Amino acid sequence: MTQDTSLRFREFKMPDVGEGLTEAEILKWYVQPGDTVTDGQVVCEVETAKAAVELPIPYDGVVHELRFEEGTTVDVGTSIITIDVAPGSGDAAPAAAAPVVDTPAAEEAEPKGRTPVLVGYGVAETSTKRRARKGTSPVPEQAAAAAAIQTEMNGHGVAPTAARPLAKPPVRKLAKDLGIDLATVTPTGPDGVITREDVHAAAAPAPAAAPVQAEPVIAAQPAPAPVAAGARETRIPIKGVRKAIAAAMVGSAFTAPHVTEFITLDVTRTMKLVDELKADKDMAGVRVNPLLLIAKALLVAIKRNPEVNAAWDEANQEIVQKHYVNLGIAAATPRGLIVPNIKDAHDKTLPELAQALGELVSTAREGKTTPAAMQGGTVTITNVGVFGVDTGTPILNPGESAILAVGAIKLQPWVHKGKVKPRQVTTLALSFDHRLVDGELGSKVLADVAAILEQPKRLITWA
Repeated sequence: MTQDTSLRFREFKMPDVGEGLTEAEILKWYVQPGDTVTDGQVVCEVETAKAAVELPIPYDGVVHELRFEEGTTVDVGTSIITIDVAPGSGDAAPAAAAPVVDTPAAEEAEPKGRTPVLVGYGVAETSTKRRARKGTSPVPEQAAAAAAIQTEMNGHGVAPTAARPLAKPPVRKLAKDLGIDLATVTPTGPDGVITREDVHAAAAPAPAAAPVQAEPVIAAQPAPAPVAAGARETRIPIKGVRKAIAAAMVGSAFTAPHVTEFITLDVTRTMKLVDELKADKDMAGVRVNPLLLIAKALLVAIKRNPEVNAAWDEANQEIVQKHYVNLGIAAATPRGLIVPNIKDAHDKTLPELAQALGELVSTAREGKTTPAAMQGGTVTITNVGVFGVDTGTPILNPGESAILAVGAIKLQPWVHKGKVKPRQVTTLALSFDHRLVDGELGSKVLADVAAILEQPKRLITWA
């Protein structure tokens, strides 16, 4: 008796590993045809516009076919690997031209009580839907069952379907380039169609990739590709994180009117406090550095000036006041700049903040930062001082109202108590969105950060 190939061969499709992402590049395959795989085993690493993510396979079997080579960009919902879940039971093979769609019987064959999920993600509440190709007319009941099965196999659980937003292809491409999820856009066109203006209006508050100015965390950079002798130019494809950075910076620079203010200050007392904290038993096991106290100073300044912690909602014509602080820290990785953030940083004690910073740094260096860790930021710190430069004019993270750049801390002549003495000096720069942060408010925030770093005892008196 011939075995039904729809039961024997399973197609694992490229999942949506972020919020509204439409494609991902296959960076590396960890398996080859003929290899045995088990439920939950990582089979490949993919890179989206936000991060590199490892994908686990949700069932046992033998790899039958890898659909795409490394370096290929694949749309979400496209089959990337075929697994033979019943090897040795016959010579039947799935058609190479199109992925096999599982039947409801396949769902019954799945082990009960298992909900496979992606590394670093919980079970998603929605899944990506795609229009049926021309010339196909699946039976509605079979199509719904097949979609539910594939959703479960891809680690998202059975999810309710949602209507696909209406938009023309050029508008979809614009939203993709700007990192905008069309499901979050309010349509103003006839019959609920999303227009280009709607996408541009949604670009300001949408979370996206981070500023390109500075990086406090430096990971090992990959070796550059060899250049042919005599070559005068090298062309590098714009994709992945770099593409997202470019779209985010263009969107931010031409949407939010930037203002940058500077202040130079004496941080000698802060540096002494850093040395004292390193020897404090309550800080044992965590990394203590100037960035820790700068982050705490910014959090106190935001508490004293809460209006700065806000976002501009163009679509609804509202200023959204945030009553929490998700503190972003710019980090350089081999694949580009990312800005993971510390959730609810305002509620953390100094040891807790130090631990969160340490975990953020180590995760970024290992290239394991998840898209969820880079979403929902409210303000950001970028440390250009690690490169020995005095300061910069950082570009806002889209959807945020302020970003603080920290310059190098250097021993310089400084007037202290009426005499010129060598002191530890640095320069801070604060960029803010002038639509919702006036010059007075921005100046108060920057002045408060500087005052705390000059007299760190204000961390106690002001907090």
